[in-house]
Amino acid sequence: MTETVLLTGAAGFIGRAMARALRSEGKHVIGIDMAPPENAPTASLTRYVQMRLPDRDLEDVLTEHRPQSAIHCAGRASVGLSFDDPSADFHCGTVVTFELLDALRRRAPGCQFIFLSSAAVYGEPNTLPVSELEPTKPISPYGFHKRQCELLCEEFASIYAMPTTALRIFSAYGPGLRRQVIWDLCYRILTEGKLLLKGTGEESRDFIYVKDIVRATRAVLNKAAMAGEVYNVASGVEIAIKDLAAKIVTALGAESEPEFDGVVPTGNPRNWRADISKLENLGFTPETSLENGLAGFATWCRSELDT
Repeated sequence: MTETVLLTGAAGFIGRAMARALRSEGKHVIGIDMAPPENAPTASLTRYVQMRLPDRDLEDVLTEHRPQSAIHCAGRASVGLSFDDPSADFHCGTVVTFELLDALRRRAPGCQFIFLSSAAVYGEPNTLPVSELEPTKPISPYGFHKRQCELLCEEFASIYAMPTTALRIFSAYGPGLRRQVIWDLCYRILTEGKLLLKGTGEESRDFIYVKDIVRATRAVLNKAAMAGEVYNVASGVEIAIKDLAAKIVTALGAESEPEFDGVVPTGNPRNWRADISKLENLGFTPETSLENGLAGFATWCRSELDT
């Protein structure tokens, strides 16, 4: 019998990549997003439902399709916006996740549930690399709401024996992502020819290519305990933003010299590097190096900006 997967946030950056991969494996993919059909990856979906969650009609969709797996990619993805409008961030994150889990409890209780969380739950880690055992100390509404969603996954696993897990994704990137630091760097180099950036340049991140996020998700679906646990999803490699900028300049064949204003945005940690040994124990290793990923992103970005 062909597996049916419910995919929320199907029209988003990670959702699109997930839909393509699942469809290529021959799975029935039921995509949900609030975007109109013309802006959704309908070619990669068995069915697309335009819906703003939470929605009572979701239970009808679950009753009709009885998914064996659900990958919850929907939600806001901006630390800055969570400060400006914490209510919307809470609603799109915590409230929607509860309603989705509760609907699955009633209509598809055996469905494996994967929540896409964020490294933002760690805040400023005490040590690097940060493991899943590190205490969670969010420093933004976005991070707090992601942690609340993780707790909901634990709740439904513990009380209702629903198979759930959460993936703490570090700095995701790849073609199609028109926000965050790598896009901002490429955009400024190609359109402004100069680089004035926030921070000191010594801040660091652990980047993970979108196809590797998909591969990590598949590893968790196939091999994880699904008992409310969490997994870091990252490359395990730390790079300073000043060094990232230099690599992007090279990838674009440009001559820009990055400058930094010394002001670190509120809610952003100074340094990140993940311990991914727990995920590696499921057989996952990243396949796309940062150099190769940036080269592909630079090519895509040039085509998008027509330069």
